[in-house]
Amino acid sequence: MGVFVYLPLVLPLTALPIARLAEQHLHPRSATRLLAVVGTLLALCSTLCLALLMVVGTAQLPGNPLPDGWSDPEVRNAVPYDEKAGIVAIGVLAAVLGACGWTAYRHVRLRVRAGRALSAAPSVTSGDVALLPDPEPYAYALPGNPGRVVVSTAMAQCLDARERRALIAHERAHLAGRHHRYLLAAQLAARANPFLLPLRTAVAFSTERWADEEAARAVGDRRVVAVAVGKAALFSHRAPDASVGFAAFAATAPGPAGGPVPRRVAALLAPVPPTRLWPPSSAHAALAALVATAGTAVSALSSLNAAVTLVQILHAATPL
Repeated sequence: MGVFVYLPLVLPLTALPIARLAEQHLHPRSATRLLAVVGTLLALCSTLCLALLMVVGTAQLPGNPLPDGWSDPEVRNAVPYDEKAGIVAIGVLAAVLGACGWTAYRHVRLRVRAGRALSAAPSVTSGDVALLPDPEPYAYALPGNPGRVVVSTAMAQCLDARERRALIAHERAHLAGRHHRYLLAAQLAARANPFLLPLRTAVAFSTERWADEEAARAVGDRRVVAVAVGKAALFSHRAPDASVGFAAFAATAPGPAGGPVPRRVAALLAPVPPTRLWPPSSAHAALAALVATAGTAVSALSSLNAAVTLVQILHAATPL
């Protein structure tokens, strides 16, 4: 295994340049998918290597349930500094699994709470849109079967008819694109490896931009959507407890929680971003994509090599 087992723990740093450049040079749909896939792969590789280190570390603990052969010198020599790194990996992996479990639990709990709050609250429903009588201005997309767009009466009153159409189209785009899945994947990846936190932020912003572009296409006027985004951000406040937690977690609200609003407005006032992935529109973007691709590939190969090597060593060390 050697030092290669440690590479996937730091190789997520290679994805940081593409996290910012993807926002500037890719269509937000492409940026969301690319960053979510890269972040997920890098997080899985780093978690796998932590698990491999944990196996070696567990073998050093007295009274462990593993076969005695797993603590033989052949196993200890498979990983440099195995006694220290392996034992530390036990605590780190436990923290990673706990953080990811809590994130997944919170996601499910907030969806359930938001759904129950919507069912209990008096509302005017029209298709997939629920209008809640509330003096606080907010709007969010609630995934489910079927998904719902929830808008407060205060938010509806802040916008004119065309801007309301843009707002609803924006939230419907979140539901149609299954943006909550990309956001959850990015959140879990960042929990697994803190180096992926910038990717989580970039995915949250890209999903908002993706919804903005879909809303502009549905309304037929990019300026109307830009005005709606700006006004919604200006007037929006915190939503009720059951909804604000999910909206903040999923970054589906069109207000400040969804990303830097001025950048979104500026993008909507600019021409439609190109949908092509290749050739890249910038040499910097091409270089960043190459670095991220190389980092992901090396991380996957290092993880695979470490896993295969340790399995072979443990198999040889285990008495038949």
